Amino acid sequence: MVEIKKIAPEKSELKKFVKFGIDLYKGNQYFVPPLVIDEIATLNPVSNPAFEFCEADYFMAYRDGKPVGRVAAIINRQVNESSGHKAARFGFIDFIDDEEVSEALLNTVENWAREKGMEKVIGPLSFTDLDKEGCLIEGFDELATMATIYNYPYYRRHIERLGYEKESDWVEFLMPVPDSIPDKHLRIAEIVKKKFGLKVLKFTSRKKIKNEYGRRLFHLINDAYKDLYQFSRLSERQIDKYIDEYLNLLDLDLVTLIVDSNDDLVGVGISMPSMSRALQKSHGKFLPLGWYHLLKGLKGKNDRVDLLLVAVKPEYQAKGVNALLFVDLIPQYQKKGYKYAESNPELETNSKVQNQWEAFNPRQHKRRRSFVKNLD
Repeated sequence: MVEIKKIAPEKSELKKFVKFGIDLYKGNQYFVPPLVIDEIATLNPVSNPAFEFCEADYFMAYRDGKPVGRVAAIINRQVNESSGHKAARFGFIDFIDDEEVSEALLNTVENWAREKGMEKVIGPLSFTDLDKEGCLIEGFDELATMATIYNYPYYRRHIERLGYEKESDWVEFLMPVPDSIPDKHLRIAEIVKKKFGLKVLKFTSRKKIKNEYGRRLFHLINDAYKDLYQFSRLSERQIDKYIDEYLNLLDLDLVTLIVDSNDDLVGVGISMPSMSRALQKSHGKFLPLGWYHLLKGLKGKNDRVDLLLVAVKPEYQAKGVNALLFVDLIPQYQKKGYKYAESNPELETNSKVQNQWEAFNPRQHKRRRSFVKNLD
């Protein structure tokens, strides 16, 4: 018999919730664990500013006193208001290969959603679009990334068995770093610079980029991503949090800003060395030695770079601005010895984004899906 317990949003309880999602994949060579402290901070209403417009409860499944599954039930009121839908989300879902367990977890979310007046459940999604999302359905023998979910192949079968259908897919690409900048990009970059009066900005000071462009960078993301599936506009508190936490981690050589003649931000490209192997070695822990592996991942030799984010102001999209980003970043990748670049998940329908990879011999190596179920 499966017993479902609601998890209190306090550190000791949230740690159990997070640890189950790591322990389930022990020995799996493709799974990349999150940092436990970061995951707890995301789940904690006190530390995550997304709770300004989200609400959530967490549940764990037990059998004979042992944990066998977990799930979060989430409502993003901001997205519901903008979309006109009454949707709850399931996220942070993990379970053993047992239909009784998966059914108990998702039934719990559905009942929770009904009590909140929701009309459908979608997922796997987290609080916002910048969190991890989507059930992996292709690419189980590919190394996961720091920014994505890895799950076992049986998840899809369990979710579909319970009446969930495809709502949206994301695809991901792995590309060899070219030996030289493609001629096409060089030509387009020059044309775009002259036509629109654009220039590339680079920084050597984190303080300077944070002070001068930190807020503008995330406002650009809000504008560039506003029409994407389930996008949740970043609040000012979220922007403050991202500026403080994430800009401090970046290698500024891998951050490129594009501005116009008025110094208005037009585009941004952010990459970072793959942290997958470092996180695997840390086992999700910062102490006692996790910090060493993470620092080595950031500063040491690495053959893979993650393309975390490309954002272009809507009025400049599909006009060649991306070429400026690549012309600046490719030499940095070459200098640092990167052999492969991996894209973040992008909607399968987002041809604008996918077209930008055509010159780089891309291999679509992963696909992930969000599911939807209408409630009675």
